[in-house]
Amino acid sequence: MMNPIPISLSWSGGKDSAFALYLLKNNPSYQVVRLHTTFSETTSRVGMHGIREELIQAQADELGIPLDKLYYPASGDNQAYENAINQYLERLSLEGIHQLGYGDIFLEDLRKYRESQLAQKGFQAVFPLWKRSTPQLAREFIEEGFKTLICAIDPELVPKSFLGEVFDFQFLKAIDGKADPCGENGEFHTFCFEGPIFKNPLPVHVEGRVEQLYKIPLENGEVAQKAFSFAEISLA
Repeated sequence: MMNPIPISLSWSGGKDSAFALYLLKNNPSYQVVRLHTTFSETTSRVGMHGIREELIQAQADELGIPLDKLYYPASGDNQAYENAINQYLERLSLEGIHQLGYGDIFLEDLRKYRESQLAQKGFQAVFPLWKRSTPQLAREFIEEGFKTLICAIDPELVPKSFLGEVFDFQFLKAIDGKADPCGENGEFHTFCFEGPIFKNPLPVHVEGRVEQLYKIPLENGEVAQKAFSFAEISLA
């Protein structure tokens, strides 16, 4: 019998990375030996999730898997992200790890980008959720006992009343026909605090809700502003 392939899983703290880990843990071909998360140097938060570093660390502690923290500067440009990942790949290579896992589901351009970046360093990408039905995935996630809070939303697509609430069947019914059930297009993001992969549930509470404007470059060279709403989640 062949030894399982060691893998580092890209960990955002949300439901997709949590379910990807769940599937990998139940696949004898792989062993998730590390998690890695990218944080802003200035805020120590996860990108569009807005989740604090201490919460991601708390998840890793309850998962019993080492967490590697990667930081990128305030500019947040793509080159800074690539530099952080490339340095991380060099570290993993020294440990004999040459595969990275991702919770992406159907965004072809994103998959090609990840595969291209990893291939340059002799790595392979693994996508446990790839091309799965997102309505089915959302139902399975809930039915398997995972619990997650909706931590960020695009208020144009998701009602603000769900921000900071639990991702459940009521939420799926409310966004039916308006947003992807897994938020694969960035309609919303989540923070997972309980489920079969955790030793214990994380005691979390929502302190408040904030809105932030982002500058979005347009094809005509102009820049538009886009609002996103975030739940301020803390450990209880």
